[in-house]
Amino acid sequence: MPKYVIEREIPGAGKLTAEQLKVVSQTSCGVLSKMGPEIQWVHSYVTDDKIYCIYNAPNEEMVLEHAKQGGFPANSINKVSAVIDPITAE
Repeated sequence: MPKYVIEREIPGAGKLTAEQLKVVSQTSCGVLSKMGPEIQWVHSYVTDDKIYCIYNAPNEEMVLEHAKQGGFPANSINKVSAVIDPITAE
């Protein structure tokens, strides 16, 4: 299944409390549950003003629908063409 990196511009994201991040996560999981197993949230990285999310989904439209239903921004969605890590260098 294709993998996507979603950039969400959320001013002050890095200052969200653990409880606020929990609520955001619960909202996302609730939407995913309704959408079915075709779309999966892998994990996210929180920075000062953005959240970068990794999703498995059959297409970009499904990622956009998740953002719409959850009330999340999806400022950019990029399909991953390859994954590399230190092992790649060997």
